[in-house]
Amino acid sequence: MGGCCGVSIGTLSPAIVSFGTRLCIANTNTKPFLKQKSTKNDRQIQFKICCCSNSSSTSLTLTQTQPESKNRRRREAKHFDDDDTGDFVVVNFYKFVSIKHPQEEVAKHLAFVEGLNLHGRIYVNEQGINAQYSGPSRDALAYVEWLREDENFSDLLVQISPALNGHAFPKLKLRYKPSLVQLEGGISHLPLLDPSMRAIPLAPSEWRNKLEAGKDIDKASNSDLNRDFILLDVRNGYEWDIGHFHGARRPDVDCFRSTSFGLSQREAFASDPLADLDKEKTDILMYCTGGIRCDVYSTILRQRGFHNLYALKGGVSHYLENEGPVEWVGNLFVFDSRLSLPPSAYRPDAVSEARMIGKVSENPFATCYICSSQVRELRHRNCANLDCNLLFLCCADCVKNLRGCCCLNCTTAPRRRPVLPGHQRYKKWHLYRDSEVQSQFTI
Repeated sequence: MGGCCGVSIGTLSPAIVSFGTRLCIANTNTKPFLKQKSTKNDRQIQFKICCCSNSSSTSLTLTQTQPESKNRRRREAKHFDDDDTGDFVVVNFYKFVSIKHPQEEVAKHLAFVEGLNLHGRIYVNEQGINAQYSGPSRDALAYVEWLREDENFSDLLVQISPALNGHAFPKLKLRYKPSLVQLEGGISHLPLLDPSMRAIPLAPSEWRNKLEAGKDIDKASNSDLNRDFILLDVRNGYEWDIGHFHGARRPDVDCFRSTSFGLSQREAFASDPLADLDKEKTDILMYCTGGIRCDVYSTILRQRGFHNLYALKGGVSHYLENEGPVEWVGNLFVFDSRLSLPPSAYRPDAVSEARMIGKVSENPFATCYICSSQVRELRHRNCANLDCNLLFLCCADCVKNLRGCCCLNCTTAPRRRPVLPGHQRYKKWHLYRDSEVQSQFTI
């Protein structure tokens, strides 16, 4: 869901360096260079920054990270280009951690991001933080590095993806919110701060091994479903429609708030993949986009007596970055203006590697909401009727025939918006209304 984690010779034009607890940008009008002063131990290195334009110098101490942290931040740093800080990215992360004074925490964050070009949703409360935002790579990653200076957030797992058309969110919302995730009944009462109550996190490579081992068992037993192994998609049905792991059942849910897997009454068993399972013997492998929904829902399942709960660490986005589209089919739905990202957005080389070994599914699987024909463009659109606004998949013919609407009734709606070409998103209604009024006056 961070890559400016250090300073090296030749990368200080401009550079981000850390002075104490503030993140500062070096003066780009000078020509800085670094002189190593001394090495006290294997954790701290002290440098002196000198500028050719004057005789002044400034000392700073850089703290080396542990090897695993260094590797993680190096992967994040590939999204940051010192020569082109205008590239926009989308950053996603969350962390369940006790925050005693969340309102004060929000104030600190607001003070730091003032002046940064960030748009998105950043929510904080007593249980932690949940953030999805966009911005120029320099600003977006500066916030991550500042946050990591707090020991509560030093181990943040951050997902970064490109935003080719600029901001993916209309504005910044950074505030206190009672629930970091919307679920019926709220989540403040759930033991989210207790890791033992959440699903066991599986690294992408471990997740892949689990899926491949499960497929081998199914083939050996000549069965389509191994009852000791359940792959649970903890997303919405429309997310599954454009991409999912092989073998995952489509969730009969249109909003995570109303998810009720494992909680169904007897009459709802047919639509519940966890109904009538052995809670002590069945392995439940859960996944979602970034991991937070699995962490939340697994605590509910744990309370309901399910023992063997596993979750994909970092969600699908983290998996695609590390393993590529192996065992995955289609695109990944994202909750911003981009709506859909292909696996290549996270790691292009992994896609070509998977294709070479025959691990990429090329078969179209998505269907048009209107005519049920196959859809190759895995990207939803909103119904042109503002009062409907249904998010749906649609083939090019139906878009044209129904003027961007989801049904015939919507084509005659009073607040019907124009058909949007390409990957554009609808704007505020008054823009279309005022445009139509003006065109009537000019006729």
